[in-house]
Amino acid sequence: MKLRGRAWKFGDDISTDHITPGRYYHLRSNMPELAKHVMEDADPNFPSKMKPGDFIVAGKNFGMGSSREHAPLAIKIAGISAVIAKSFARIFYRNAINVGLPVLIADTDQIDSEDDLEVDLSTGIIRNLTKDIEIQAKPLPEIMIRILDEGGLVDYVRKYGDIVV
Repeated sequence: MKLRGRAWKFGDDISTDHITPGRYYHLRSNMPELAKHVMEDADPNFPSKMKPGDFIVAGKNFGMGSSREHAPLAIKIAGISAVIAKSFARIFYRNAINVGLPVLIADTDQIDSEDDLEVDLSTGIIRNLTKDIEIQAKPLPEIMIRILDEGGLVDYVRKYGDIVV
């Protein structure tokens, strides 16, 4: 699966409160409304500049903090095609896969905001089209690719039932 879009770069330690600001917690039952505020506390202009298909690119420990699934789900609903970071908080990483949001671990130093990227989830190759370079991300395990292909864990389980892989 290949994805293509523009990069929006953030630093280290982006918390779930940066992703879905606490002042909008009352919107948690209205995810499309909550998604309109995604990453607002990390960059107040992010919701207006990002376009569907774009990428969030970050440093270390992306998604730290609360374990609620609202953060990766809001990113997905906002239209972000994947998050690429040096590392992820463990629970955020699994929640992202479970809701169908691709997450890749890679050295993000050679990616800047507004770089055009092409990402191949099956190989983990990130092509920075702006700088004409390739970055090798840690490839996702086959089971995670299959979960993402189905749109998330719930849809995967609906399709395959009790098959254990």
